[in-house]
Order: sequence, then structure tokens, then C-alpha cells
Amino acid sequence: MSEGEGTQVSLPPRPTESDPEAWKTYWKAQGQPWRTEPEIDLERQKYLAKRRSTTPDIKQGIYPFKDVKLSRADVEWLLATHENERGPVDWSDESQRKRVGLDLRGTDLRRLNLSGLPLAGMYAGSRYWSYATEDQHEAALAHLEGASLVSAHLEGAFLVHAHLENADLSSAHLENATLNRAHLVGAWLVNVHLESASLKEAHLEGASLGSAYLARTNLRNVFFDHTTQLYGIVLGNKKSGIALFVDIHWGDVNLAVVNWTQVDMLGEEYEARQKTNWDRRVKDRAARLEEYEVAVRANRQLAVALQAQGLNEVAARFAYRAQKLQRVVLRRQRKFGQYLFYLFLNVLAGYGYRPGRSVFWYLVIIVGFSLAYYSFGHLPLLPDAFVFSLTSFHGRGFFPGLGNETSLHNPLVVLAAIEAVVGLFIEISFIATFTQRFFGK
Repeated sequence: MSEGEGTQVSLPPRPTESDPEAWKTYWKAQGQPWRTEPEIDLERQKYLAKRRSTTPDIKQGIYPFKDVKLSRADVEWLLATHENERGPVDWSDESQRKRVGLDLRGTDLRRLNLSGLPLAGMYAGSRYWSYATEDQHEAALAHLEGASLVSAHLEGAFLVHAHLENADLSSAHLENATLNRAHLVGAWLVNVHLESASLKEAHLEGASLGSAYLARTNLRNVFFDHTTQLYGIVLGNKKSGIALFVDIHWGDVNLAVVNWTQVDMLGEEYEARQKTNWDRRVKDRAARLEEYEVAVRANRQLAVALQAQGLNEVAARFAYRAQKLQRVVLRRQRKFGQYLFYLFLNVLAGYGYRPGRSVFWYLVIIVGFSLAYYSFGHLPLLPDAFVFSLTSFHGRGFFPGLGNETSLHNPLVVLAAIEAVVGLFIEISFIATFTQRFFGK
């Protein structure tokens, strides 16, 4: 019965024994379905409350739960009573995204079962890396080695340099989390949501990212190796945004298992195309130029890595995008001579990656000069003008069919010479295109 009908909703009695199912039912009725453990005793509550009131001191390496070995029941109680019992950060509520979650810097959470917990905004890394000493830096790092964070909510969490070796983060939500330089060696990241997360310089050797969601994820300078698994990763699309790839240490990771057709453009190119920053401020000319230069580098690096594994068709696509972006760089650098030359190479053969364009221009030149010979030399269009154009294109048609007339002032001779020169450029382009496209040279 509802309260509107005059009756109150009855709550289950507080369990008196360590009955897991009874406690789960009790917490669910309390609106805390993520709690599974019996509530800690009053003595433990007082101890944790006292520790929570500790003022952090970076120089002294003092943090609320530094070196404290917490249990899941401890963490559940800390979440429920966070910020004077306001409770954990609810990331689905945009008004709460500026709240700071639990401060677990320096805490011992090794091999702890934290699956399904609302740990959004958790503070478990070193924010003062630039000027802290090595000892001060290490003191701020949470230890989550081997911890289970399956389906945990870690949106917006600060985990810079945190120890997450061999942790299980399957299906965890890490959107907007900061994991720069995090130690994720051997971590299990299957189906993890890393949209808009930052993993700059993170170590992912031996990590499994199968079916991970990486739209807009910052992967710059991350470390992979041949044991890293990328099966079925979702890199995003033009609508959701693409991961950032520049300066990745690929380390022979298997790239053949990635579905590269989902990638229209790399995240670096997408960023470069935006006229404003994330805060809606218009980018200046220097900033946009730098972003385009980074986009060129990212595409070229990825193309090299793909080609090294024999994925020439995919590599060609990113190498071609790098050439197109380089043309934009030249234009923004106001090197108009080089820009026009790059434009010419693109139109002619797509920088060697579009062999069909060479064939197209070959046919255009043959047909165009056939019409010229027909109009100015009065040769029959078929087959005379066509055959004469075909032989002239390849440099062997200067004088055939002209009888005794070999004057260099003859319009046909002049046109044939022009076509021979044009044909030379087309042939060179075609050979270079064929070699680039089919032999990866």
C-alpha cells in the first residue's frame, strides 16, 4: 500500500546476524542496493570517522586513510556517510559532477571486492606530480592491485599513477576518469566504459581491453605490448567522437583484431577541425596549426604500425588522411607553393593512394587530345585521332600519319609534343601509385 492510501511502506527489520541475503534485502529497502555487507560496528565507525577528518598534508604524506587496510564493509559505510551522509556522488545527476568522492589516497585496497560500488569522483592518485618528491608522490597513490571493480562506477575518478595491476575492471564505468600514468599492467578491462577518460602515459602491458568503449578516450603515449588484448574494442565514430592516438607505444600489439572500419578519422583530426575549445573559446591560429600538426603525426604513426603488421589496405587509408592534413598544415603555414604542389598530387593520384584517379586522368587526356587532333588537324576522330593521341601520349606519335609534312609549326606536331610531356607526368604518377598501393613502398 502507498502512503497516499493511508499506510506506510513497511521496512524489513535490521538483521541481527551476518546473513548476507538478509542484509542485501535490508540495504535495498534503505535505497542503497549497492551495499552487500553487514554494517560495521560503532567502534570501527568512530575510528573511520576520525580518520576521515584528517587534513591531508602533501609534504608530510598524510592522508585520511593512508596505509589503512579497508574492507568492503568499511568502504560501503564511508560511501553511505560521505559528506555528512549525503551519500556517494551520483554521476547521472549532472549537478553532482563537481562533487569530490572518497579520498582514498594512500589506502590499501589490494585484492578487495569493490564490484558494483558507486565510487564516482574517487580521489586515489597523485595530483602534485610536477613538483612533489618521489616519496611524496608515492605516498598519495592508492593500492588497488588485484582489486575487483567489476561494474563499479568510477566516473570522474582521479587515478593518476594509481596501482591497478591485475585489477578486474570488467564493465566498469570510467567515463571522464583520469588515469594518466596509471599502472594497469595485466588489468582486466573487458567491456569497460572509458568514454572521455584520460589514460595518457598509462601502462597497459598485458591488459585486456576486449570490447572496451574508447570514444574520445585519450590514449596519448600509452604503453602496449604483444600481450595487450584489443579484441572488439569500440573506438567510437564521427557522432560519439574517436579516441586520441598520437605517440602511442604500440609494442607489437595485435592490431589486426581491431575493426578499423569504425574509424572515420582519428580523435586528433576531429579536435583540429573544431573551431572552439572545450570551454567554447575560439582557438587562435597557432593552436589550430599545432593541432593539425599533431593530427598529421597521429595518422602517420598509426599507418606505420598497421603497415608493419601487413595491414596495407588499412594503413593506406590513414597515410592518405595524413597527406591531406599535411596540405592543411602547409596552407596554415602560408607555404602556398608547396600547398599547390600537394593539391596537384592529390588531384592527380591521391598522393599515390588513389590509383583510380591516374586511370581517370589518362582517359581524359587521351579523349581530350583526340578531340584536339580532330578539330585542329582535321583527322578522322575514329580511329585516326584516337590512335594518334594514344601513341603521342606515350611519346611515340610526333610525326606518324603526317606524310611529308614534318614542320615543327604543324599544329599536330605541337599538340603531340605537349601530350607527350603530359603523358610522361601521368605515367610517372601511375607507376608511383601502383607501387604505393599494391606493394606498400
